Amino acid sequence: MSIAEEINKIADELLLFDDVMDKYEYIIDVGKQLGHLDEQYKTELYRVQGCQSQVWLYAYEKEGLVYFEADSDALIVKGLVQILIRIYSARSAKEILQTDTSLLKSLGLSEIISSGRQNGIASMLKRIYSFAKEVNNDR
Repeated sequence: MSIAEEINKIADELLLFDDVMDKYEYIIDVGKQLGHLDEQYKTELYRVQGCQSQVWLYAYEKEGLVYFEADSDALIVKGLVQILIRIYSARSAKEILQTDTSLLKSLGLSEIISSGRQNGIASMLKRIYSFAKEVNNDR
């Protein structure tokens, strides 16, 4: 499944809920799927600047694919991070770089979360794309 298809799938899941609070609850539930981030990555080096909550994002490459692991101290943010990991992890750097972030607008997150949280997502996306660019340039 491509990044665009994954985004569409998540958008469809969010459309199942009419009420904003139900969508909010869904995002919190998604956050419960977020894997454990090793304590060694919960440092300033991996902290995502620009987020209202503390967010740590660890990125690595393995066998030609880019992977992301993360954690946060806020439940809603864990859900937002898990959505981004679901979309972007285990992809090639090239696929990430060829995907326009404006596709994420179809998720309708701006209707659900505060502008501060939106800034946090933008900061995470910046880190994701920056790492993908770094990996892509190494080839």
